[in-house]
This record gives sequence, structure tokens and C-alpha cells, in this order.
Amino acid sequence: MVFQVTFQNPYPKLSIKALLEEKLLIPRKIRHFLRIKKHVLINGHLIHWQNKVEQGDSITLIFDDEDYPKKTILSGNKKLVYPIYEDEHLIVVNKPEGMKTHANQPNELALLNHVSAYVGHTCYIVHRLDKETSGLVLFAKNPFILPIINRMLETKVIKRYYWALVEGASFPKIITYKDKIGRHRHDRRKRVIDNKHGQKAITHLKRIKSYPKAQLLQCQLDTGRTHQIRVHLSYHKHPIIGDPLYHSHPKGRLMLHAYQLTLTHPLTGKNLTLYATSDSFKKCLNTQV
Repeated sequence: MVFQVTFQNPYPKLSIKALLEEKLLIPRKIRHFLRIKKHVLINGHLIHWQNKVEQGDSITLIFDDEDYPKKTILSGNKKLVYPIYEDEHLIVVNKPEGMKTHANQPNELALLNHVSAYVGHTCYIVHRLDKETSGLVLFAKNPFILPIINRMLETKVIKRYYWALVEGASFPKIITYKDKIGRHRHDRRKRVIDNKHGQKAITHLKRIKSYPKAQLLQCQLDTGRTHQIRVHLSYHKHPIIGDPLYHSHPKGRLMLHAYQLTLTHPLTGKNLTLYATSDSFKKCLNTQV
């Protein structure tokens, strides 16, 4: 057995098939294995596949190597992990600036490696932050929960909020940027505004505080394009202070921090609102006073 999942059904009365297929997004092949191996229990008992599941029933699912083959990655340093929230299925950590979310080279270590070392087995990235950005990152602890969380992210059930300190003596109180984003022709690291061929990108911005030559903004994404906040703000003449790619004279750290994450836990129905601070962000912010 690879792992076992037990939870209280948070959904109104429905069939086993509907629970596994429509709510839990378990692939057809794995649903077949669960059925023939009798690896689905309701309130501790074996069930007929046509049985209904009541709200509040205890559901147990048993998975093995045939369902989800084990994956291994290089072990990182668990002391570099700063957990904000953790349960059986999910872990949210506060990433420092200067650390990659995932490795790009075979022998490289990144946040995913450190989180996996902390948890004790390989975890799965739900969303990423740029290396230079600090703040909240969500990981799935097992492959069962991953597609459920991914769908929540795609349907905007999971909300992510950022602080950005941008250059400029003024900024609108509230504004939304909808410029499409594409790849830079000559620099693989960068993205550009490309309203003809680019991908849809929507960034909601709200001014939090004004400084003489800078503005503190709250940013919220409807889409998750690479460098989205950085590209939108730079294009509109408000580059993020410290941005090594999109600011002509970067100084200090990139002043972008993912400070809040909200979601409803898909297996408990519990509403989670999580926050993270950054000492280096605060220190740089204080220099603007």
C-alpha cells in the first residue's frame, strides 16, 4: 500500500461513481482498480458500487503502487522550510526570496526538495513563485489530492494576493490590467506584452499606501502567466522596485511578496485564510518612509 485516505464526505448525497469521478477527479483506470480490489470503504465497511454516500459518511480509499507509482527526488534541507499550514493532504510554506520553487537541473535543490525532506516523501507543486519572489506556496502531499487542488486553482476557487512596491509618485486606487502576455523574442528569461499573439492575463491592482516616489499595491491574479504581475506593471510604467529583469536600475530584493492565500479545503469544507510576512520585504519597505 502506498497510502490511505480517510475523510468525512463534505458533499450532499451522491453515488460512489459520482464522488470518485466528479468530485475527487480520480482517473478512470484508478477507479477501476479501487473497484476490483475493494479499496473503497464507507464507515469502515465494504460497499456495493451503486451505493449512495451520505454527507458526513466516513470515506476510506486505499491506493497502492499500481495506482500511483512512487516518485523520488533529491532530498533537500528540511530546516529551510517555514510551514504556515499543514494537514494530511496539503502543506503551505513561506518561500524566501532567492530560492527556486523547483529545480531546473538534475543535481539542483529547490523549495520542492526541501519541502519533500520536511514531509518525509515527495510532494507535488500546485503553483509556483519566481525565484526572486517571496511568500506563500501550496504543495500537495499526495497525488490523490493534486488534481482536485489544480481544478480549484483553474476555476479561481483558490485566491492568491501579493504585495508589490512599485516605482512612481502616484497610482490609481483600483485598476485592472488585461494586456496579453507572450514570450520575449530574444531573451528566454523574459515575457512581454503581446496583445496579438499572447495569452490572456488579468491582474487586479489596489493601492494600499503611497510614498513620495513609490506605491505599495495589492495584486490579485485571475490568471497565472509567467512574470504576470512584473510584466503588467513594467509595461504600464510602474516597474517593481528591485526587479532584475523589468526595472532599468534594480536595487535590493524584488519587492514582490505573496502574502495571502485563501481556499476552501475540498475534503473538510473548512475555509482557510493564510498569511505570511517577509522580514526583508518589510526592511526594504521601511526605507521608503
